[in-house]
Order: sequence, then C-alpha cells, then structure tokens
Amino acid sequence: MPDVTDDQPRITLIGKPGCHLCDDARIVVEKVSIETGAGWKEISISDHPDLAARYAEQIPVVLVDGAQHDYWRVDEQRLRTALTRRKGFFSRRDR
Repeated sequence: MPDVTDDQPRITLIGKPGCHLCDDARIVVEKVSIETGAGWKEISISDHPDLAARYAEQIPVVLVDGAQHDYWRVDEQRLRTALTRRKGFFSRRDR
C-alpha cells in the first residue's frame, strides 16, 4: 500500500479536458472531500503520457490513497465509505 502522509491528498481524480464523465466525477469528489475532510487533486492524462497509456479507456479514474478505487462513474456513497473505512483502519492501527 502506498505511503500516505498528512500533506498528500487522499483522493486523486485522473481525467482530461472536455470529458463530461470527468465533470460529473469532479462534482462527486468535491462533495465527498468537503464532507470527509479528505484532500484531493486532479491530474489530466493530457499532461502525463504514462497515465494516458494506462487509463485512456477508463477515465475518469479515482484513486484513494494511491490505489485505484473507481472509474467511469464515481459512486458517492462508495467513495465516502472507502475514505471512512481506510481512515479508521489507520487510526486503530496507530494506537
């Protein structure tokens, strides 16, 4: 599992300009990010050939803590649950 520090956003949205599914995903990610306090960032495959080669047929792609979580359509409740569950898991482990 990737090393996640407090200064790294937990959610990464990978998309491209002009993608209507990316616009829909951004709305969900923003909403869940605000509700959970999880940071997020957006990366365009147009700027990253390696990501374009890997995800071109799946965008938008959402990563949580560096691991692929969803693609095409982002389920709001599923994303919220993933953020809550993983955050809780790390908290219990650190006690």
